[in-house]
Amino acid sequence: MRADRLVSLVLLLRRHGRLSATALARELEVSTRTVLRDIEALSAAGVPVYAERGRHGGFALLPGFRTELTGLNHDEALALLVAGSRRGAQAFGLGSALASAMRKVVDALPESYRATAAGAAERLLIDPETDLLSRRVVAEEVPDAVVAAVRRAVFAGHKLRIHYAAAGQAARWRTVDPIGLVTVREQGYLLAAKAGEDRTYRLSRIVAAEELPEPAQRPDRVDLDRAWQERGTRFRAGGDQVSALVRVNPARREELVRTAVAVLAEDTDADGLLRLEVTFQDRRHAEWALWQLATGAEALAPPWLRAALHDRAAAIAARYVTPS
Repeated sequence: MRADRLVSLVLLLRRHGRLSATALARELEVSTRTVLRDIEALSAAGVPVYAERGRHGGFALLPGFRTELTGLNHDEALALLVAGSRRGAQAFGLGSALASAMRKVVDALPESYRATAAGAAERLLIDPETDLLSRRVVAEEVPDAVVAAVRRAVFAGHKLRIHYAAAGQAARWRTVDPIGLVTVREQGYLLAAKAGEDRTYRLSRIVAAEELPEPAQRPDRVDLDRAWQERGTRFRAGGDQVSALVRVNPARREELVRTAVAVLAEDTDADGLLRLEVTFQDRRHAEWALWQLATGAEALAPPWLRAALHDRAAAIAARYVTPS
């Protein structure tokens, strides 16, 4: 506990420059006497903490003092920031940087902590490549050169030229203003603007990329979470979306809701089944989603959806008729 508090004390002084014993005690939730003892301990350990007396006095670190991991480069530091999702680091082309950064972190640990940390790490598994049913999580493959060029343009605020193959179309070159990168369920996306209009590009469909020297036309700050939600709302509102009226077993409701674009209405029938009006991206999506639920759901409308599911079930039944 005290070691953690000493580290926190140093970080507070690093961040604020100078703090009184009272302010430090408040931040650390200890007494001022404890703060004074901690200051003495830091000084004895060689940390250059000095006191300034007077009305605006307090404790501060000598200018230029830093506590840092030696040799940590830009990509390694960036990888640590996205290390909350190991797959996120992979999606942004930072997998090798993350591995290198973690080796340096381990090397910077006190000798007494290394064995303990290694043993604890063996007890944790985050985001395995398969689930309990042995279904493999397939991540999209993006060439390192492509994602590196995209990443550089995003961070530098430069225009980006990409050779992009939209779904069902041949690849063509386009110049965009990159805004940020997003990863969702193993898929990476570039949020950008083109001629002032919002655009979203899947990283796996970028065949080649080139960072340009011209500055990108974009705001200085961005709320990526909000931008992603707004684009998702516009996406769901457009295209060839279809609505369906579905009766579903309550036990299968979450499966239906999870795959649908939106739930427009919901009610409970007298027999306990749920009646939902839901929206799907298109006809193919609607048929696929309800087929996954088998007898756990029934499409009541539109008629073409009932007919499509009937025809598919009839074809499967015919295939498995016992030979005479």
